[in-house]
Amino acid sequence: MVELAVPAAGRTLGLLELLLANPEGVTPQECVDRLAISRSTLFELLQTLKVLGYIEQSAPRARYRSGPRLLAWRGSSLGNPQELLTAFLQEAAAPPLDETLALLVSSPPQLLLLAQRVSSQRVRIAFESGQRFAPDETAAGMILNSSPSATVRSMGFHIKVNADSFELALPICQDGHHPNAALLLSAPRYRHTLDGLMQHVDAMRQMAARLSYRIGAPVYAPYKTALLSKIGPTLPLAEDEINSFLQGPWVASLACIRPSGTPHVIPIWHEWDGDSFFVAAWSGSRWSDYLLQNPHVSLTIDEPWPPLRRISAQGKALPLSDDDLVDGIPALLERLSMRFLGQPLNPELASRPWRAFRIKPDQMQGARGLQAEGA
Repeated sequence: MVELAVPAAGRTLGLLELLLANPEGVTPQECVDRLAISRSTLFELLQTLKVLGYIEQSAPRARYRSGPRLLAWRGSSLGNPQELLTAFLQEAAAPPLDETLALLVSSPPQLLLLAQRVSSQRVRIAFESGQRFAPDETAAGMILNSSPSATVRSMGFHIKVNADSFELALPICQDGHHPNAALLLSAPRYRHTLDGLMQHVDAMRQMAARLSYRIGAPVYAPYKTALLSKIGPTLPLAEDEINSFLQGPWVASLACIRPSGTPHVIPIWHEWDGDSFFVAAWSGSRWSDYLLQNPHVSLTIDEPWPPLRRISAQGKALPLSDDDLVDGIPALLERLSMRFLGQPLNPELASRPWRAFRIKPDQMQGARGLQAEGA
């Protein structure tokens, strides 16, 4: 048996290894039996590590489990996971909306919850400390997949519709391109709509970008390794370039007019057929009511990374019936869901009454590069 110069260090490391090897947790007696340590010494060590955040308990007499600082030791390619944990806890103190935020990393063959900020609302989503997930169990699995789908690479986020919740996941990238962790927002479905959740994508993307910057990212361009070294001045997009760009899963911002005359802007899914945009909204949603009262709209679609392509269009939104669309409104909804979510639309959502509109642009232009002065 090796005689250690600092026995306390050996006991501490032995306890940490035991905790990492048993994600379900350990009891004090199991620690005594496996580490050959006295109960008094064990409890002093447990209390110290608990105060430091390396271990935790869900209840006073519950098993001891790995805490956030210990969990950060495994399953992450980050140089200093503690920096990310600190940054996450600070950012999560003021979230874009009061729903549960979680930080996950890959721990093959599963995903590992490093930390969470649980919503203060009475009905909320909450995870177990140190919980592990199968990759297909959460939206974060699509973000941390070693071969993410083309939709995830293009959009830079993934939304998962569960039976009773929505999940929105975005990548955190230490080098600005390759995900090291995932920022996950989880919310009860009854409290949100897909349209409503989409309005928070930009704020969540900004949070993921700030977290990436704080751990060393020089840029925030997930999955985009072939960035241009210099972004040139504005250049127009040709018609074929516009059509190609509009086939990508880029969310549009639609601006319409309220009855008061003030503008209303909302992110929407859309389909472009080379001549017109086709959009859908739940019957009774405010913006669809506004379109029925005043059909004049503007659309903008852009990408947040080089070459910074963007489209702007103006026209009128004309309501459509099932007979006006090939296979009707349900088929349009299915195509939009597959394009923007990468999965069929949830049956409950699909069964609700929907309205569809066709927007034929009176004016449309596309550009790439930095915005020109005065544009």
